[in-house]
Amino acid sequence: MSDDEQELGITERKEYSPGEWYAEVVQKAELADYAPMGGFIVTRPRGYALWEGVQDHLDEKFKKTGAQNAYFPALIPESFLERESDIVEGFDPEVAWVTHGGHEELEERLAFRPTSESIITPFMSDWVRSHRDLPLRLNQWCSVIRWEATETKPFFRTKEFLWQEGHTAHESEDEAWDETMTRLDQYENLYEDVLAIPVMRGRKPPHDKFPGADTTTTVEALMPDGKSVQGGTSHYLGQGFAEAYDLTYTDEDEEEAVAHTTSWGLSWRALGALIMTHSDDQGFVCPPRIAPEQVVVVPIWNEDNREEVLDYAEGVADDLEAADVRVELDDRDERNPGFKFNEWELKGVPVRIEIGPNEVEDEELTVVHRPDGENAVEGRENVGETVEDHFDKVYAKLYDAAKENLEENVREAYETSQILGTIGQHGGYVKTPWCGDQACEQVIKEEIAAEIVMVPMDRDEEPIGDECGVCGDEACETAYFAKSY
Repeated sequence: MSDDEQELGITERKEYSPGEWYAEVVQKAELADYAPMGGFIVTRPRGYALWEGVQDHLDEKFKKTGAQNAYFPALIPESFLERESDIVEGFDPEVAWVTHGGHEELEERLAFRPTSESIITPFMSDWVRSHRDLPLRLNQWCSVIRWEATETKPFFRTKEFLWQEGHTAHESEDEAWDETMTRLDQYENLYEDVLAIPVMRGRKPPHDKFPGADTTTTVEALMPDGKSVQGGTSHYLGQGFAEAYDLTYTDEDEEEAVAHTTSWGLSWRALGALIMTHSDDQGFVCPPRIAPEQVVVVPIWNEDNREEVLDYAEGVADDLEAADVRVELDDRDERNPGFKFNEWELKGVPVRIEIGPNEVEDEELTVVHRPDGENAVEGRENVGETVEDHFDKVYAKLYDAAKENLEENVREAYETSQILGTIGQHGGYVKTPWCGDQACEQVIKEEIAAEIVMVPMDRDEEPIGDECGVCGDEACETAYFAKSY
């Protein structure tokens, strides 16, 4: 093995050192680098292409369901932030403040947005006068800063991160709740249909809901190391924000009414979940729908057949491009086929097409799947349809493996020692009856750094037992404990 090929490899192992392995995959697959200031990352073109794939999918869904894109300032006056006390209390430890413009001290501090309810809602209030102006649905794609004192983990934990945040106003609670569920459905669809990651839906417990919200709903994804990822959240905010920022309207009876509002957001944490879920000890593994390069064509020639192999490979690549497949033809002279295979496996390309003199003579293709190296010989005709079929097969392999991991790692426990022991031994989700008291969560969190990541969506759903699994008091619902990113 050459020095270059050795450098391509992943030295850490996912099973034994998932944190170090993850960081190595992110950097060697050219997705991101660490910035010079702690807590920030530089997103490389291949990593940003993944985010663009998320954007393209969700943006189309949002627009088809009435949302319009807008953009609001990154800096929020302190007086705006303070009009909603729960926002101040919830985010104050993480707010980054601008106090000077050039050499001049500002008359009022400006917060770099940790979230934008406090800047968007006042303008919604200005723009809404009548029930005819509702519903109002806005979305923005932007970055936020939350000055968390945590170790940097690219895409999972960074002080600045990219996300989208939707903000809507409605006449009634029912309409606002339908909006909340529509957005949660769209997040679930992204994870399951595009990222090939099954998720569980639920609510955050009252003490962990979005500051000022009535209800926070979530999709949770289980990683192979047994930790949960909060994949996306959709909040029914009730009327609290509308009251704080005077978001009112004249109803059909010419009476003044207070709007019901929602907000919903998904960040590039989805990319962290994607990388962590599917990648392996050879590098990044990416589902076809979001892969920056869906197919790499690797011609394999010697001097006697170089021209005919390259011509054939170029024709295949051209046909794939015409079929709207993102394809890369790797015809580099200075690299041997083995190096190319390793490099594209590291970068996560889901399908490789190998073309040598035998394929040219027989008018065939050798198709190789990234997740497991399975290969098949296919005919040259209708290559676009052929690779689409293989995309479906690759997606199914990735989704099925993730689904099996999820199904095998949801367990029940009915007392503190069982909760601690199960999470300690297996990770994953542990369901237990819960009395609703945050103090019971704290008992588990202090022992093993696990928390309640969700409770069932249906508030009327009966708990799985009569007594709280921690304190023994009467249980009112089921809690899902897990360690989380």
